[in-house]
Amino acid sequence: MTQGQGQGQAQGQGRRGAGHQGRPLLNRSLAGFGTTIFAEMSALAARTGSINLGQGFPDTDGPEEIREAAVSALRSGHGNQYPPGPGVPELRAAVADHQKRFYGLDWSPETEVLVTTGATEAVAAALLALVEPGDEVIAFEPYYDSYAACIAMAGGVRVPLTLRAPAFRPDLDELRAKITPRTRLLLLNTPHNPTGTVLTPEELSGIAALAVEHDLLVVTDEVYEHLVFAGSHHPIAALPGMRERTVSISSAGKTYSYTGWKIGWVTADAPLVTAVRSAKQYLTFVSGGPFQYAIAEALQLPDTFFTEFREGMRRRRDLLAEGLRSAGFRVYEPEGTYFITTDISPFGQEDAYAFCRALPERCGVAAVPVSVFYDDPEAGRSQVRFTFCKREDVLEEAVERLGRLG
Repeated sequence: MTQGQGQGQAQGQGRRGAGHQGRPLLNRSLAGFGTTIFAEMSALAARTGSINLGQGFPDTDGPEEIREAAVSALRSGHGNQYPPGPGVPELRAAVADHQKRFYGLDWSPETEVLVTTGATEAVAAALLALVEPGDEVIAFEPYYDSYAACIAMAGGVRVPLTLRAPAFRPDLDELRAKITPRTRLLLLNTPHNPTGTVLTPEELSGIAALAVEHDLLVVTDEVYEHLVFAGSHHPIAALPGMRERTVSISSAGKTYSYTGWKIGWVTADAPLVTAVRSAKQYLTFVSGGPFQYAIAEALQLPDTFFTEFREGMRRRRDLLAEGLRSAGFRVYEPEGTYFITTDISPFGQEDAYAFCRALPERCGVAAVPVSVFYDDPEAGRSQVRFTFCKREDVLEEAVERLGRLG
């Protein structure tokens, strides 16, 4: 759904369900947001019996020992009642240990780690806590759709910095030019969904220098930190001057393939965590008690787990990328995440939304149009995103079906 379509739907709902004196029921800050594209395309996939390569959820569960850890927690009563507001101590300690183990970052489990209901809540709580109405938030587009909604709910003003095909690299001169006295925060996502871009140390250093120079806060979504195929993941919080101004966010869903558990976390300097917790406590308060104990164990899995997970996803990426090329798509090979962005221009088409609406009927595969992740849909009008976090036999079948497009 494009922004215009979403806005029309939301406004229509307001007119039909008018409240007191004919006022729309939906808060005007959300008037441009209808049903998410993921829900729309997943429903279309289900209705047509298509292979769903649109929404990014695995079709197999994660490690058996982690599932059994959750079962054990349920049976023993761990977390069946309200867990502590900041998260169970075991998980907070495991998050801190993970950050030290992989990145050399030292965080206090007591004051600098906060457990959230997935990364989406972490982003929402951070923006609600740190952004005043009228503050400008610079975000790289195309962006995950909840970013725009969260900025709107916080009363912020969204300022996009466009990552352009084929490289999808940030232009730091353009970033500098977009910073104004009203700029409060930079919202980063690396590895980046949907383009698969992984910010380099040089790019991160340039962004950090601008944040320090202009005294900006940074919220960074790093949920794909263990899915990097080219280079490596470098947290911006580790750079000089960034610890005291960065809120780092990650979650368990992408790495451990338990997306339904919705266990995420924030790491940041204590005053920032306190601020984010002030907002988070009035959203869900707490959630996922038994799952928190299980993810505490997941974070301690040996290095071989993370290596095998990454290499397995690399094989799936290569399988789908080659199949998409053979089917006629222009493929922008991702450096990270488990998504591939493509261009449909070689088919003589430019409207990705119409293409994705028709794709399930044409060949039994569902995808999502990237145009919905831009403020200016024209910037990504012909781009379509596919996910490869599926079984290899499912991807092989999807590739065979996509071959019918030729």
